[in-house]
Amino acid sequence: MLHLKLFFLLISIFFTLSLAANVTYDGRSLIIDGQRKLLISASIHYPRSVPGMWPGLVKTAKEGGVNVIETYVFWNGHELSPGNYYFGGRYDLVKYVKIVQQAGMYLILRIGPFVAAEWNFGGVPVWLHYVPGTVFRTNSEPFKYHMQKFMTLIVNMMKKEKLFASQGGPIILAQVENEYGYYEQFYGEGGKAYAMWAANMAVSQNIGVPWIMCQQYDAPDTVIDTCNSFYCDQFKPNSPNKPKMWTENWPGWFKTFGAPDPHRPPEDIAFSVARFFQKGGSLQNYYMYHGGTNFGRTAGGPFITTSYDYNAPIDEYGLARLPKWGHLKELHRAIKSCEHVLLYGEPINLSLGPSQEVNVYTDSSGGCAAFISNVDEKEDKIVVFQNVSYHVPAWSVSILPDCKNVIFNTAKVGSQTSIVEMLPEDLQPSLVPSNKGLKGLQWEIFVEKAGIWGVSDFVKNGFVDHINTTKDTTDYLWYTVSITVGESESESESFLNKTSQPVLLVESKGHALHAFVNQKLQGSASGNGSHSPFKFKCPISLKAGKNEIALLSMTVGLPTAGPFYEWVGAGLTSVKIKSSNNGIVDLSTHPWTYKIGLQGEHLQIYKPESLNSVKWLSTPEPPKQQPLTWYKAVVDPPSGDEPVGLDMVHMGKGLAWLNGEEIGRYWPRKSSIHDKCVQECNYRGKFMPDKCFTGCGEPTQRWYHVPRSWFKPSGNILVIFEEKGGDPTMIRFSKRKTTGVCALVSEDHPTFELESLHKDANENNKNKATIHLKCPENTHISSVKFASYGTPTGKCGSYSQGDCHDPNSISVVEKLCLSKNDCAIELTEKNFSKDSCPSTTKKLAVEAVCS
Repeated sequence: MLHLKLFFLLISIFFTLSLAANVTYDGRSLIIDGQRKLLISASIHYPRSVPGMWPGLVKTAKEGGVNVIETYVFWNGHELSPGNYYFGGRYDLVKYVKIVQQAGMYLILRIGPFVAAEWNFGGVPVWLHYVPGTVFRTNSEPFKYHMQKFMTLIVNMMKKEKLFASQGGPIILAQVENEYGYYEQFYGEGGKAYAMWAANMAVSQNIGVPWIMCQQYDAPDTVIDTCNSFYCDQFKPNSPNKPKMWTENWPGWFKTFGAPDPHRPPEDIAFSVARFFQKGGSLQNYYMYHGGTNFGRTAGGPFITTSYDYNAPIDEYGLARLPKWGHLKELHRAIKSCEHVLLYGEPINLSLGPSQEVNVYTDSSGGCAAFISNVDEKEDKIVVFQNVSYHVPAWSVSILPDCKNVIFNTAKVGSQTSIVEMLPEDLQPSLVPSNKGLKGLQWEIFVEKAGIWGVSDFVKNGFVDHINTTKDTTDYLWYTVSITVGESESESESFLNKTSQPVLLVESKGHALHAFVNQKLQGSASGNGSHSPFKFKCPISLKAGKNEIALLSMTVGLPTAGPFYEWVGAGLTSVKIKSSNNGIVDLSTHPWTYKIGLQGEHLQIYKPESLNSVKWLSTPEPPKQQPLTWYKAVVDPPSGDEPVGLDMVHMGKGLAWLNGEEIGRYWPRKSSIHDKCVQECNYRGKFMPDKCFTGCGEPTQRWYHVPRSWFKPSGNILVIFEEKGGDPTMIRFSKRKTTGVCALVSEDHPTFELESLHKDANENNKNKATIHLKCPENTHISSVKFASYGTPTGKCGSYSQGDCHDPNSISVVEKLCLSKNDCAIELTEKNFSKDSCPSTTKKLAVEAVCS
C-alpha cells in the first residue's frame, strides 16, 4: 500500500512538473518552455464586470486573436480595513484567473498594488492614508509595510492555487508598482529608494516568472521596464537584455461627467500595433480591451463616469464593438502569421521614401516577412519593394508574411460594422404580494431632511476638509450654519428686500455642492474632470429671524494619481452672503455643524434586508423634481436576455441599486455644445484624447449597466437616491441590442488566405475581396436595407449609390444572405457586373437588418 501511495505521489509530482512552464526572456522576447512567444494581450479588470460575464468576455477576447488576459489587482477592493480581506463576488480573483486558465490563455497579473486606472484613490485603501507617518509611493515605512504585506498575501494566494506558470498556472508575468518613473522625481531621494525597494521586494517573492515595471526608466536588471502610450514603436527598454514590451496601448479613453465622448479610430490602433511589431516588439496589451463599469463608488478621477467603456474592442455591456474588434482580429491573424520569422529572424530596415520604410525579417529556414509603413499623415504613396510596386495609404502599415503579398493593411477596414441600439422598456411592476391588485407601477418614497438628521457629528468654527472627515465612507458631507436676520430697518433693508435678494457666495476645493436655505434647494454647482475647485453664486431668500443654511458637499470619486495625490482635499473653503446694499457677511469662521452622510445611507435602506428601517410612503404618482428623495419600486426584469442599461436621462444626480447591488453614481450631466466634436474622425496623424469627440451638448452618460445576473425572475427591488430632483416616472430599462450590420469593401481589399501564400502569387490564387456579415446568435438577416456594387459613398446607416451601380446588387445580396445568421458575398464577376465603369476600382456596400 505504501509503495502504491508513493507511486501516485511521484506520478502527481511528475504531472505538476511537466505542466509547469519555464518563463525566461532575452532582448528579443519572452521564452516559454524554450519557445519564443509573440503575445497579444487584453486588459479585462475583474471587478469592472461580474463573474457571470467573465467566461464570455475571455471567450470573445480569445476569438479576437488575443492569447493573454491582463488585470490589475485592486487593493482597496480586497483589504477593506487593515487585515480585513474580501475576495468574494466581483473580487474573486482566484476564480477569475482560473477562468482564464480554462480558456487556455496566459495571464499578466499587475499586482501594483498602486494601480491608478481611474479607480478610486488609485486602488490604495483610504484607511492607509490615516496610518500615522504614511506617505504613499515613497520611502515611507508604514506604506512599504502595508504594501509588502498585501503583495505577499496575493503572491501566496496565487502560489497556493498553483497559478504561476512555474507551477503549471497561466500567470507568465507579474507587475510591481505602476507608472512611477515620471513621478519619482517629485519624491526626491525617497522616490529612487522606494522604486528600487519595490523591485527588490517583488523579486524576493520567488514566483518563478519575470517581474515588470511599466514606465519605470530606471528599473533594475532584475525587472523588465515596459511602455504605456498611444504609440510605443520607438520605445527601447533600458537594457539590451530585456524584450520590448507594451503594457498599455489605449484603444480609446475614459470619460468624465460633463465632457464629450472620446473615440480612437480602429485604423489608428491597428497602425500603432503593426508599427510596434514592425520595430521589434514582442508583447502588446490593449488597455482596455473591455473597460466595463465602475460599479458603486469605485470610479476615481475625480469625475470619472460610472461607465468605463473606454471605447474598447468589447463594449461595457460585453458586446464586440465592430468594426474595431473585427479589424484588430484580422490584424492579429496577420501578425501571428509572421510569428516565427519575427521572433527568430534577423531584421533589416530599408528606406522607401521620406516617410516610408520597410522592415524585413528573414530566418535560416528561408522564411521572410515584411512590414511596409507610410507615416505620412496626408499622402498615400506608391513604394517599390523587391521590384514590386505597393500602394500604401497615409498613416498605415502593410503586412507581407511572405515578403510578396499584402494580407493586411491597417487603414483598410473590411470588418463589418454593427448597428447597436438601446431599446427602452417601461418598468414592469412585479406581481409580489405587496403589489397585488394594484394597476401600474407602485413607487415608495423616503425624503431626507436637508442638513442635520439625527444628532450632529460635531461643531467646529470654520471648515473641515471633506475627505478627511468622511474618510470616503460616503460621498456626502453636510455643512450647516444658522444666520439670524433682525427686524431692524437696516437688516430688513439689506436681507429682506423684495426687489434685490441677498446672494450666497461659496468657494469649494471640490467636487460638487447643493445649497439649501430653510430646507429649500437654492442651486447646485460643481467642478469638472480637469479642475475640481469651483465657485458658486446664487440669489437666496431669507426670512426675518433664524435661517438655516445647509450645504451638501459631495465627492465624485477620489484622486487616482499624481505626486502626493492622497493629500489633495475637497470641501468648502469660503461661504459669504452679499446683502442688497453690497455689505458682506463672512460666515467662514462661524460655528459650523457637521453631519457625515445621509440617513438612508446610514440605515442602508438600499439593501433588501434593511428596507424597513425607515417608513416609506407608498404612491402611484411619485413626486417629481424633488430633492433629497429616495425612490423604491419592485419590478420584473426586462424581457429577453440582452444586456441591460438603466436610462436615467430624466433624473438629476444620485446613486442607484438593484437588489442591494450597487449600480453606481448616475449624473446625466451634459457636455458643452462648444466642445469640439467631429462628424467623421480622421485616423491619420497622432491620436490624442481630444481628437475625435462625439456627443457635444448631450449627457456624458445616459445609461447605467445593470448586469443580467443581478436580476431575479421577479420581485427586483430598484432603489434610487435623487439629490436634486428628477422625474422617476421616466426611468426605463433599455436593452442593448445589435439591430443591423453593415460593411463596405473595395475589390482591391487585401484578403489573401495564408495557405495560398505558399503557391505561386498569380491572380488565380488570390482570394477575392469578400464581405462577411454576421448577426448575433439566435437572430438572422431579415432584410437588406441597402446594397450597391459600384462606387457607393457614405458610412453605415447612410450609404448612398454613386455614379456607377450594379442594379442587381440588392437581389444578389438577398439571395446569399436572407434568413441566414451569417453570409459571405464575394466581389466577383459571378455575382456582379464588371461592365460598367471598367476603369474604376469598385466597392460593395451593404446594410442589413438583424431580427
